[in-house]
Amino acid sequence: MKLRAKGLGLLLLLVLLALCSTIDVSEARRGKHWRPRSSPGSSQLKKGKGKKSSSHRQYGSNRPSPKPPVSSTPGPGAGKGNQNPYQPSPAPDAPVSPSPSPANSSRHPSPKLPTPSCGKGHQQPSRPPLPPPASQGAVFNVVDFGAKGDGVTDDTEAFEGAWAAACKQGASTVLVPPELEFLVGPISFSGPYCKPNIVFQLEGTILAPTSAKAWGSGLLQWLEFTKLNGIVIQGNGIINGRGQQWWTYSDPEDEDDDDTYNVELDRMPQIKPTALRFYGSFNVLVAGITIVNSSQCHLKFDNCQGVMVHDVTISSPENSLNTDGIHLQNSKDVSIHHTNMACGDDCISIQTGCSNINIHNVNCGPGHGISIGGLGRDNTKACVSNVTVRDVNMFRTMNGVRIKTWQGGVGLVQDIRFSNIQVSEVQTPIIIDQFYCDKSTCRNQTSAVAVSGVQYENIRGTFTIKPVHFACSDSLPCSGISLTGVQLRPVQVPHYHLNNPFCWQAFGELYTPTVPPIACLQIGKPAGNNLQTYNDIC
Repeated sequence: MKLRAKGLGLLLLLVLLALCSTIDVSEARRGKHWRPRSSPGSSQLKKGKGKKSSSHRQYGSNRPSPKPPVSSTPGPGAGKGNQNPYQPSPAPDAPVSPSPSPANSSRHPSPKLPTPSCGKGHQQPSRPPLPPPASQGAVFNVVDFGAKGDGVTDDTEAFEGAWAAACKQGASTVLVPPELEFLVGPISFSGPYCKPNIVFQLEGTILAPTSAKAWGSGLLQWLEFTKLNGIVIQGNGIINGRGQQWWTYSDPEDEDDDDTYNVELDRMPQIKPTALRFYGSFNVLVAGITIVNSSQCHLKFDNCQGVMVHDVTISSPENSLNTDGIHLQNSKDVSIHHTNMACGDDCISIQTGCSNINIHNVNCGPGHGISIGGLGRDNTKACVSNVTVRDVNMFRTMNGVRIKTWQGGVGLVQDIRFSNIQVSEVQTPIIIDQFYCDKSTCRNQTSAVAVSGVQYENIRGTFTIKPVHFACSDSLPCSGISLTGVQLRPVQVPHYHLNNPFCWQAFGELYTPTVPPIACLQIGKPAGNNLQTYNDIC
């Protein structure tokens, strides 16, 4: 009996042990405290036997991978358009301005950084460090140097003082603060002893004097920057030349004239100043500013290299004489883009000694269009090469794209490209004129500035007088003219007489049919064409 009881107890004990073993095994199969997770170097992972997972977490860790760093939104006042390739655009109250975001810039925002791709183990790679910002040094506010900014007091000395301090410091900023008007007389912000990389931050308005006394016997420029390296003029400010004193006339004997006669006008010198001129400078940037009502040319670059102009507005009345928008002379490596011009002469004038000029995304009108020349005046040598003008809108201008040379000159215009030009009610959209004369008569002369290698691509829109005018020299005919996608339709305007295309001694190729047909262009090369190379002539 006792043996049966002991056997039964032993049997019950074995059964309990078996049940406990079953529970542990089942719990272990559920993954609880059975064995550690395999490392990335386990044989299963190496052989690819592990189950695929949609999770992006790292092997060997139960933490999720770090999130990509969130880029901060640029603050306001970041500047406009493209950043200066030579020096960042500073805000007046901060050492460096952030790049404009698309939301904050209606012009042409800086491109976004690409999203980094994931590396091994699905880890987010660290963002490459940005280059350290260039220090802007001190900020010299013209008000701190005594400028009143009331539009009446002469603030010229205060501007001279602020410039002298910045010139000595280098990599610094001259600040013309907003909401103030500064009367400034003729002034030269000059080197060559200035340290480089000075920013002229224009946020207020600079006014030209209107009294004849301020101009003496006559000056060629009002605001001049000479012999500088890395000079930047940028901001939202205005340069107002108040040129009405030169190009507006009221007759005191005219009873129908309601305007008050300006006695100062009689004493104004005949020499009219350019509003803003750069001479002998390298790495020049002009961005964001507005120049209005210059007495003559608004913005001029002479003997400069490495010039960029963008997001600039230039404006003067259509009947203001000789008020070119931008004038280039003896300058190389120039870029002008995203700029609006309305004036009384050429929107852009390209003179002798210019090469590697790139103009695009420009609005022009009213005005006289975009011109190369006049070249060779008074029997001089003139050379221009490698000019591209593209993506331009012209509205009610006298000319479209023009090359003009005087008789008697020597030299060469070569490698010119006009592309994607939209014209609207332009008198004559396409012009080459080797008989240019701004007087009633000019003496006929044999020698001429040669014109070779001129491309016209996609010149389209409407004209009011003549679609094409090619007037080339008998002794040096125009060669290498090519026309592609030219479509120009007439618009009848009162007092204008419509004319057919005109060609004289013009040679080249028609790569597509034109509207209207330009049958006067002579196909091929001129007979006995012995045109010398640019290097030989220039």
